[in-house]
Amino acid sequence: MVMPAACALEMIHTMSLVHDDLPCMDNDDLRRGKPTNHKVYGEDIAVLAGDALLAFSFEHIAVSTVGVTPDRIVRAIGELAKSIGAEGLAAGQVVDISSEGLTNVGLDHLEFIHVHKTAALLEAAAVLGAILGGGRDEDVEKLRKFARNIGLLFQVVDDILDVTKSSKELGKTAGKDLVADKVTYPKLMGINKSKEFAEKLKSDALELLQGFDPEKSAPLIALANYIAYRQN
Repeated sequence: MVMPAACALEMIHTMSLVHDDLPCMDNDDLRRGKPTNHKVYGEDIAVLAGDALLAFSFEHIAVSTVGVTPDRIVRAIGELAKSIGAEGLAAGQVVDISSEGLTNVGLDHLEFIHVHKTAALLEAAAVLGAILGGGRDEDVEKLRKFARNIGLLFQVVDDILDVTKSSKELGKTAGKDLVADKVTYPKLMGINKSKEFAEKLKSDALELLQGFDPEKSAPLIALANYIAYRQN
C-alpha cells in the first residue's frame, strides 16, 4: 500500500542531494564517501538526473499505489508536492543560500531554513503512511510534529558533526559550512548548547509518540534515537 509513496520520497530525497551538491548550491565534491553526481557525470547530467527523479516520483506514487481510495492518493500527492515546493524544501534552500555571509541571522531565521529545507520532507515521510492508511487527522498532525522535531534534530546534529568530525568520518566534506560562512547552530549557540537543544528536540519528538501502539511506534522511536546519536 505505502511502498510506492516510500519509493517516491526516496527519489525526491536523492534528487535534493544531487541538486544540493551542485556548484551553484553547496558546491560539494563528496557524498557518502564517493564523488558527487556532477563530479562524475557533469553538471548538465546532474541537473537532468534530479529533474527526472522528481518527475518519476510523482508518476510512481500516482500509478503504482493500489488498494487505496483515489481521494487519499490525491491528498498524499498534494502533501508530497507541498513539502518540496515554495512552502517546503525550495523555500528553505532559497533562504539558506541567501543567508551566506549575513551577520544578523538569529535562531528564528535558522529554524525557518531547516524546518523547510530538512524537516518538511521528513514530515511528508511521516504522514504519508497515515494518510494512505486512513489515519485520523489528529494522529496525522502528531506525526507531522514528531517529524518536524526530528528534522530539526537532524540538522542540529549535522551542524555539530560538521565541526567535530573529519571528512573521512562523515563521508562528505567536513567544515564546509564554516568555509561558506553559513549560520549554524554551533555558530549561534556553541557546541554545548547545541547538544542540549538536540536532546530537547529528541525528548519532545518521543513525547508526541505516546498514545500510539508501542509496536507500531517502535521504528519511529528508533529513528529519533539514531538521528540523535549518529556519528556521521
